[in-house]
Amino acid sequence: MDRSKHQQRVLLATSISYVIVILDTSIVNVGLERIAESLAGGIAGLQWVVTAYTLTFASLLLTGGTLVDRQGARNVYVAGLLAFTVASALCGVAQSLALLVAGRILQGAGAALLVPASMTLINDTWPNPRERAAVFGLWAGLGGVAMASGPLIGGLLIGSIGWRSIFLVNVPICVAGVVLALRVRIAEPVSPLATKRSFDVAGQIAGIAALALLNLVVIAAPHYGWGSPVIIGCSVAALTAGVAFIAIEASRFQPMMPLDLFRNAVFSGAAWVSMVSAFTFYGLMFDLSLLFQRQLGYSPMHAGLAFLPLTIVVPIGSLLSKRAAGWFGEKGLVAGAFLLAAAGYLSLMALGASAPYAWLALPLPAIGLAASLITPATTAAMMASVERDRSGIAAGVLNAARQMGALLGVALSGSLIAAHPQIGDGMRWSVLIAGVLSASAGVIWWRALTRSPAVCSPAPVSDVLSRKRPMQ
Repeated sequence: MDRSKHQQRVLLATSISYVIVILDTSIVNVGLERIAESLAGGIAGLQWVVTAYTLTFASLLLTGGTLVDRQGARNVYVAGLLAFTVASALCGVAQSLALLVAGRILQGAGAALLVPASMTLINDTWPNPRERAAVFGLWAGLGGVAMASGPLIGGLLIGSIGWRSIFLVNVPICVAGVVLALRVRIAEPVSPLATKRSFDVAGQIAGIAALALLNLVVIAAPHYGWGSPVIIGCSVAALTAGVAFIAIEASRFQPMMPLDLFRNAVFSGAAWVSMVSAFTFYGLMFDLSLLFQRQLGYSPMHAGLAFLPLTIVVPIGSLLSKRAAGWFGEKGLVAGAFLLAAAGYLSLMALGASAPYAWLALPLPAIGLAASLITPATTAAMMASVERDRSGIAAGVLNAARQMGALLGVALSGSLIAAHPQIGDGMRWSVLIAGVLSASAGVIWWRALTRSPAVCSPAPVSDVLSRKRPMQ
């Protein structure tokens, strides 16, 4: 098999996994109201349907990255895809909210293996930095297509078959991905140090505890009150677990999350701005899902169509990101995208949720476009800033930051809505916070790349995939 055909197979295999992972974060939003009716779940229950997935995903990504470095990316990829297949089937047949949440937890575990494995496969298959940046842009663009189509596909499936179909649709896609991955033959550069690395069990437990307790605090605070003994106790426990996690990682010879990576300004900047981007975007999607269906009375299909101004520009921006990086540079592109997002969020705040839908839809394309430009640019910059034998753990850190942002964004948005009598009142606070965070993230990224050399601009994807070179 020539190198070009091999690269195309790797891209197709990795794209399938990323598509289903992203699809499952966006498709579920339009099913929340029907899930609540079928399984008797309130706002907190619906938050757990969303956050059980992202919490597990974020918590296990670092372990997934370590497994990739130890066991090889293809092996971990196949294991993750099989786990995601079983989990999707369990979600599709769940007869209670507890069982659905359990299935979502298993989905998150599968996703935590899939994403760092996919990114490492790309990193190893395209050693040239410009070509690799272009492929990451295309890969992220396909994820953008999944994000954009998720609410609409979900609305169509729920309207014609029912909410269970949004999980069962993953099963045949996952099976196809497993078959394709088994046909990919790649000599994976597993680091001798990585194969000897022991699992950081204490660090993993502390990290999971910190994230779970923080999420619990944000979700439960509107019910118990911020000054209640329960919330204060959980807050102290979350802080203690977080401090313990940092202390454990700092003392380990082979930590799960090497803290020295954060001395790299590009690495730490990419992790932070990725977390902010996911926090603001997924928080808004949760807000809009409840606004469209509970306040405006839209059906799932109508709600899916109402999301289009936000999501339809995502694949466009992801696919154009590589060219935009060449025009403006990574520093200017990401900083400008965050300012565009901030303008969109603050416009939504000024309009208020009681405005007609036609007015509410106007700022949404700016927010979606900004999010789609940020992801591929920061991914390529971070992966180019680390050594090749640490690409698995770097991918794990990046995606853990994203999922942590999505997790906290949904938790905070739901809590703000639960704390106010009207959905629009909570949403107004949510988009104000999103606007301020987006503007600050743009400044942080600008400063991070000012302190570091610029990352290579990506080559055209068509050139990357059409080159005929012998296999190395």
